[in-house]
Amino acid sequence: LQELQSSGRGRFLLEHAAPFSAFLTDSFGRQHNYLRISLTEKCNLRCQYCMPEEGVQLTPKSELLTTQEIITLARLFVKEGVEKIRLTGGEPLIRPDVVDIVGQLYKLEGLKTIAVTTNGINLARLLPRLKEAGLNAINISLDTLVPAKFEFIVRRKGFHKVMEGIHKATELGYRPVKVNCVVMRGFNEDELLGFVDFTKDLPLDVRFIEYMPFDGNKWNFKKMVSYKEMLDTIKQRWPELEKLPCETSSTAKSYKVPHFQGQISFITSMSEHFCGSCNRLRITADGNLKVCLFGNSEVSLRDHLRSGASEEELVQIIGAAVGRKKKQHAGMFNISQMKNRPMILI
Repeated sequence: LQELQSSGRGRFLLEHAAPFSAFLTDSFGRQHNYLRISLTEKCNLRCQYCMPEEGVQLTPKSELLTTQEIITLARLFVKEGVEKIRLTGGEPLIRPDVVDIVGQLYKLEGLKTIAVTTNGINLARLLPRLKEAGLNAINISLDTLVPAKFEFIVRRKGFHKVMEGIHKATELGYRPVKVNCVVMRGFNEDELLGFVDFTKDLPLDVRFIEYMPFDGNKWNFKKMVSYKEMLDTIKQRWPELEKLPCETSSTAKSYKVPHFQGQISFITSMSEHFCGSCNRLRITADGNLKVCLFGNSEVSLRDHLRSGASEEELVQIIGAAVGRKKKQHAGMFNISQMKNRPMILI
């Protein structure tokens, strides 16, 4: 900053830089330029850590955001400085108009990245159209490389469709294709090396995610494998593992085995939270704004939209919610006791 101030051009830039939206800046100075929008609560899988076996009570369709409402809210957030939107679910690719939604988002001036997080089941089929509509980035959830274990975890078939989706994404030029793997003791922690190997010949970023407590997923501490433990296991096999530089607001700590095409990352939400650099906000499928994944406070943007709130009023409401965001989440011991939505509904 001092260097910038001392040069004439730098001083000019600092004085004339468009200030980031005050409404999307919280009381700790965090600037929220990343919005996650859930397109649906439904999913075509039943993953054990995401939803209870008996399923969840779905919100009636009339209470979910319409496509137009999604675009209206997205436009508002982009105007205030959001540069990245990620579409999530449930499973976003089962929403019939997902390609149309991507196409409409693509037209928003100022939006730099449109991403999707998917279970990969419908990906190979839809990806050519999604890419054409403007989809820039893909995260695919995959917790095992063993087909029979896949069926056990997700309570459904479909392993080969997911693999087909991953290969299709690399073929269509997505770099990197992110693969999200939730690591659970007694389930898949014995597959860490297999997943690292998966990055040898493919431009993947396999992201190992610490298992997180959520309503309905019967969380217990014994199931959590910490990032340090995962790293130790991997380093025993690949002592030459290199740490990669990362962006400030990144949630992932990234590493690479030299000469491998891809890389691996760790998302340490539990053992080393990254709340200090959190830049994300979430809108649930039923139109609630969540300023923290682990916080249970929500504000209904849908209700305000439907009661005819002006754009200005909506921005004020969003700003007030962001302003109440806490410094950090409650920590893993408290989160597991807290009442929150099951993950599928976030």
